[in-house]
Amino acid sequence: MPMLTNAQRKLISSLSDVKGRRRAGLFAAEGTKCVLDTLGAFELRYLLATSQWLAAHPGDYGDAAVEVSREALCSLSALTLAPDVIAVYSLPEPPVFDAAALAGRLTLALDRVQDPGNLGTLMRTADWLGIDTVLASTDTVDCYNPKTIQATMGAISRVRVIYGDLPAMLAAMPREQVCGTFLDGDDIFGARLPRAGVLVLGNEGRGISPAVEATVGRRLFIPPYPAGRATSESLNVASAGAIALAQFRYGKD
Repeated sequence: MPMLTNAQRKLISSLSDVKGRRRAGLFAAEGTKCVLDTLGAFELRYLLATSQWLAAHPGDYGDAAVEVSREALCSLSALTLAPDVIAVYSLPEPPVFDAAALAGRLTLALDRVQDPGNLGTLMRTADWLGIDTVLASTDTVDCYNPKTIQATMGAISRVRVIYGDLPAMLAAMPREQVCGTFLDGDDIFGARLPRAGVLVLGNEGRGISPAVEATVGRRLFIPPYPAGRATSESLNVASAGAIALAQFRYGKD
């Protein structure tokens, strides 16, 4: 079994940065659950693991398997607690936007979402609710960020993120099916929601941008409970997304 080289150490360390990932054409997944959920979904380049992990999870990893110590994994990990395994995969080809392919389906759109944990949690929620496509503005955090990968809990294997000109992508969808969350929108719990369409969520602090807002045909609001009670200023975007997507799936139509 090959040993970890200094060049590989440097390469894998660079994957914590989006520029490093794009330059190398690689990304990393850390931890047993995340690795087992992503093996087979992406082209495996390296599998760095302790001898104990390799013994407990035998497989045909070919030349990709590299036995390393926990100390080495700790130095390479982006996590607070070092995992027993890190998988390094080739970045897949970026998916291409096709409005016709999304017809009749529920899609999530994210405008300038910056926190990698929020993106990963939203992808995990989308996966749970049978949504396999997320549209994202080019300034939304990279879905291959290590913290995003970890937060998806394997959903990165099933949910694709299409980055691009979000206003243009949304303008290609039926306007009446493009819904966004706003503080002055209609009560989402009393609204009749389309089973197909797009739910747009905005930046954690600034909300939906004016350019994206111009494409929204339905303005929705998640009210606090009970009405009029003093409460937090707003919901976390991942929490708002979970509530709203569940309402699209199980609420009135």
